[in-house]
Order: sequence, then C-alpha cells, then structure tokens
Amino acid sequence: MPIPPEPPIMFQNRHDAGRQLADLVAERVPDADLVLGIPRGGLPVARPVAERLNVPLDIVAAKKMGMPGNPELAIGAAASDGSAWVDDDVVERYDIESEYLETERKRAAETAREKTETYRDGRSAPEMAGETVVIVDDGVATGATARACLRQVTDADAERVVLAVPVGPPESLADLASEADEVVAVEEPERFGAVGAHYREFGQVSDEEAADYLDWEPAE
Repeated sequence: MPIPPEPPIMFQNRHDAGRQLADLVAERVPDADLVLGIPRGGLPVARPVAERLNVPLDIVAAKKMGMPGNPELAIGAAASDGSAWVDDDVVERYDIESEYLETERKRAAETAREKTETYRDGRSAPEMAGETVVIVDDGVATGATARACLRQVTDADAERVVLAVPVGPPESLADLASEADEVVAVEEPERFGAVGAHYREFGQVSDEEAADYLDWEPAE
C-alpha cells in the first residue's frame, strides 16, 4: 500500500501564521472592535491580528469535555461562562448519560474559568455587547473548543462574531460557519492531518509566554 503524502507545510511558525492571518482579517473584518485569542497557542497568532487592526486583545477560553474512560477523545467543550457545545452524534452513539455530561461540563467550565482569571491577572473582562469580535486560534481540527468559545461570545451579545484561523479542514470550517457570522481561514487544505502538520515549528506555548502576548494596548 502506498504511503500517503504528508500534508503541506504552510507556515514557518505561529508568528508567521499570525501575520498572514492579520492581512486577511484586515481585508475581511476592517471594522473589528476586539480580538480574542484562544490560549495557549492562539495568542501568538492573535497578537499580530490585534496589532494590525489596532484593537484591544483579550482571551476567550474553553476546555474539551472528554469521553468516559477516554478523556483525550472530545465529546464537546465548555467555555469559562459555563456555555458548552456537545457532539450529539457521539453522545448518542456511545449512549453517554446526561449526568456524566453535566459533571464533565462543570469540570471543563471551571478549568476554563480558572485559566481565564489567571491570564487576565485581575483585569476586568472586555465589553462585548454590540461589538464586532474576532476569535483567533492557531488552527482548528474538529472545532470543539472553537464552538464553545463562539457560543460564549455570542451569549455576551456581540453584534458580530468572526472566527479567524490560519488553517483548518474544509468540512470543519464549514460546520463552524453555523456558529459564527463569518469564518476566515488562510488555508483550507483537503489533506489536513493535524494543525501542527502545517507548521514548520509548532512547539508548546507556556502559560507565561501566552500571557505575555496580552501586554498590548492599541494606539489612540
């Protein structure tokens, strides 16, 4: 059996991806009011977008909800405000009980809330009501975390919610369009594999490094 070709590398690193994404977002969403990075890997990408748009940068956090007995397999995700997205097809296929879902939702939401408080370090949450908000990550695969984040921002009464990523599979990006007013992606490769496969450098981002990217104030 022939070995399938490797997915194409499209970005040198997250900074390169952020610069390319910033160019595209500036064309598509020039009137954005706020950029939110999904930690940790989304913040190095979000910072160039916020700088290009000259708007504030903050975070929106969510945590995956794991399958019973296999926590690495996502059955959904919960955001820091408790809002969640659940993969109903997976829940039905594996007959996952509602009590487990609620317990896992609370656990994931609490983890996301703690992460949000740590990153903000006492700063208040940004006002999103009536605003155009761009949510940025370093890429999407299944999109579970992105869905939960989109729902949180929508529930905060943002007027327009845009998801912007450097790369993602076409089917996932199309599905996410049902949660966002617009989805912006630099690349939508048919041969996807995983997010990191499209980066030459895709190392772990520490909490300390990610938090440093939030040290940004737009020019008056």
